[in-house]
Amino acid sequence: MVPIAVKVDDDSLEINYQDDDAQHTRRRTTIKYNPEQTIGANLENMRVRMAGFRFDVVIVDNPLSYPFTDTVVGLNHRRIDIGLALMNMFNVPVVARPTVRQRGLAAAVADKVAYASWHLDYYGEYSGKRNYGQEAMLTVGNGYFGLRGAYVEAVADADNYPGLYVAGVYNQNTTNINGRNVVNEDLVNLPNAQYLSFGVDHGNLFKIRPSDIRDVYRSLDLRTGQLRTSMLLNLATGHQLAVTATKIADMHHYHRFAIRYEVTPINFDGSLQIHSAIDGQVTNGNVDRYNQFDQRHVVVDATETDATDAWLTGHTRHSNVHFAIGSRLSSPDRVLSNAVNGTHTTNAARQTVNLAVRAGHTYTVDKLVAVVTDHDGERADMALTDRVRAELQQGSFEDSTAATQNYFDDVWRRTDITVTGDITSQKLLRVNTFHMLVAGAALGAGHLDASTGARGLHGEAYRGHVFWDEMFCFPFYVEHYPAIAKAMIMYRYRRLGAARKYAQSAGQSGAMFPWQSAMYGDEQAQSVHLNPLTNQWDPDNSRRQRHVSLSVAYEVWLYDHATGDHDLMNRYGLDILLSVVRFWLSLTTKNSTTGRYDINGVMGPDEFHEEYPNSKRGGLSNNAYTNIMVAWLFKVVANLLQTLPDSTVKAASARAGWSSEATQQLDQVRTHLQLDINDDGIIGQFQGYFDLPRLDFDHYRQRYGDIARLDRILKSEGKTPDAYQVAKQADALMAYYVLNRDEVESLITAMGYRLPAHYFTHNLQYYLDRTTHGSTLSRIVYAALNQQDGNYDQSWQLFREALFSDYYDIQGGTTAEGIHLGVMGATLHVATSIYGGVNVLGDQVVVNPHLPRQWHRLNFSIKVRGVQLRFMISRHTVRLTADHATRLMVAGQQIQLVANQQQEIRY
Repeated sequence: MVPIAVKVDDDSLEINYQDDDAQHTRRRTTIKYNPEQTIGANLENMRVRMAGFRFDVVIVDNPLSYPFTDTVVGLNHRRIDIGLALMNMFNVPVVARPTVRQRGLAAAVADKVAYASWHLDYYGEYSGKRNYGQEAMLTVGNGYFGLRGAYVEAVADADNYPGLYVAGVYNQNTTNINGRNVVNEDLVNLPNAQYLSFGVDHGNLFKIRPSDIRDVYRSLDLRTGQLRTSMLLNLATGHQLAVTATKIADMHHYHRFAIRYEVTPINFDGSLQIHSAIDGQVTNGNVDRYNQFDQRHVVVDATETDATDAWLTGHTRHSNVHFAIGSRLSSPDRVLSNAVNGTHTTNAARQTVNLAVRAGHTYTVDKLVAVVTDHDGERADMALTDRVRAELQQGSFEDSTAATQNYFDDVWRRTDITVTGDITSQKLLRVNTFHMLVAGAALGAGHLDASTGARGLHGEAYRGHVFWDEMFCFPFYVEHYPAIAKAMIMYRYRRLGAARKYAQSAGQSGAMFPWQSAMYGDEQAQSVHLNPLTNQWDPDNSRRQRHVSLSVAYEVWLYDHATGDHDLMNRYGLDILLSVVRFWLSLTTKNSTTGRYDINGVMGPDEFHEEYPNSKRGGLSNNAYTNIMVAWLFKVVANLLQTLPDSTVKAASARAGWSSEATQQLDQVRTHLQLDINDDGIIGQFQGYFDLPRLDFDHYRQRYGDIARLDRILKSEGKTPDAYQVAKQADALMAYYVLNRDEVESLITAMGYRLPAHYFTHNLQYYLDRTTHGSTLSRIVYAALNQQDGNYDQSWQLFREALFSDYYDIQGGTTAEGIHLGVMGATLHVATSIYGGVNVLGDQVVVNPHLPRQWHRLNFSIKVRGVQLRFMISRHTVRLTADHATRLMVAGQQIQLVANQQQEIRY
């Protein structure tokens, strides 16, 4: 173990280092703090000065003494947790000298590594989008609701946003803007039920203000699901207090969350008032660019309080979803029935707990909250208020703690991806696993009519809608929580009728699922989009991304293939597939000149290209990803029609309006679809892509810096991205991410095209040179494609950027509006299927690992067709265990596993 020591003064950082050479030379370097630069920039100067140093632990010589962490230091008249900053920067443990003296270096390092890999921590109070982003990352929830990680004392303002969202609860409002009636359907921000604060001696209510907060530390414990916020306060009145709030979303009783509020007077005796509220004075205000629209979605019907309980009932303004929210106050060490005063107004139910307090003693109040709606598919025979009362009577903070601990014990036992040698990857893979369950866990209960939105239950971007992003989450769910995956398909099935109407409205047959889906399954993609660079409304044609129907079909196939649960395919899935195929058959037209079939008027995943420049015809022709996936779907359905029971095929065909003539068309169309492939084997993103001019990317980077949203930049210059060879994200090569490479090549060959040697390498470089990664999904797709092509360093760089994308908010404020669930799910999939090399898409599981250089070992388990497989992968060996006998292909070898017997294979 090679350490370096860091001593921090207010204006400098002193680094002491011992070279690992024969003389064990001691070196010292001092870095002056530049007050004109940010703390991050100053720490980056430290990284540059330390280039070439070889170390695997940092020791902070002179930390300040704080109860929540041991690596806080004073720098430039500010306190920072330098341990968090340096651990993220160097990916090594950072320990404090006093801890090393007390515990020894080895134990201190082991403790820090264990802690850091299980906690998402933020030190200090932040404002604006940065704090909004931390709230999103600290969201707790259970798939029924999401509760943003705001301070419980906060109300919605420019710096804080305590949102509460229930899956599937949307509302549509119409706003007149410049003479245009614009309809928006939003995931509703429900009344703020997490509110708790305090007052001293009946004085002012405490509010979140930097002037009153001496220190604050927020820590999300991924092992337990608990979010703890610890504050040290110096009030303007001279009162000093320590305040800790612990939040838990109950992972077993999905309607409940609990908060433990602990207040310790430090320098005074007197009285303390704990204030609690269920506040219905809420709007949807998380996304600034939506504020021109009517964002009032909630109507409060009634409020009520008694000795310890409070209730609020209401409904959404137009969708008319009724809800009830109740809370119960209690204390583990005192009876509150005579200490609580309640008031209620038109829009809020408020309570105050009066306590006599002494300095140095901690006073605890627990708040149990229950949320129910008449849209959740449960207990229609009971009034909502009765359901709330039952939840409150049966629950407590301790019950929610125990239930959630048991849930996460099972989660980490069954689904944990463990990485050795990379602290930050380990932490963030667990963060992503956690948020996949925050967004989806309750769906597995089977009664919620909802799916996972692109921003989870963490914020209001994309208005909480369901996109194709679910396809990037689906492998994780199907391999670990197939009941959640099934619920996502059933959400689509229940909207199959709406998809058929949507296709009919476009003059097509079958079912056309909308690009953005919400409550009813009608199209919720906007027709205009606000460009923040120009503050102008530009046309939004994203609804032409018809490939979302292919994603739905892919999920149906993958569920059936990976789980072996054929009941869903027989009862529902084939209906969806046949309806989607009918749509694509109706959209294909035979070109009399080429003799091939064209698919016109669509968009691919690259949203920079909506149509041809200077064309009156909307959309594009023969998008490569769309056409390849259509060919794949036609092949899959043709096979299902031959192999499924006749009774199943007959019943589904009748429901979907499928005919024998359509069956006969499948092979003819799929083998004659048009692709635009040039003489070098480059697959054109769409017909005519090669005719567009290239753009001088260097010029735009020099002028604008970040060009991820090059579409907005070009439009601000009076240009259009439609006119250039640019791409927001992976498009032409997306099929290689979704399907096996040999499958894609087989589909293209069946169309009559021949691809030259090394074509994939050339295609990959061609499109990387033209892609701005304006979507977080872009990097993770290209990470997988680069790994397939043997470009391991580039794969790792892109994977790390995707893994850090929400943690670092690399898009400059978008995490504030909700996490990007698709990229979180995709990082988990790439870790196991690309780096771990476990491919489940074929008839047999195939394993070909190639670990990143930074990972020493990778352990995980998945369930495939009823067999639980456990993988322990190191640099040159794979250790395998299965709970049933099974065969796999590992590094080119056929391996027969015996149930519950570990087998080791070298590769």
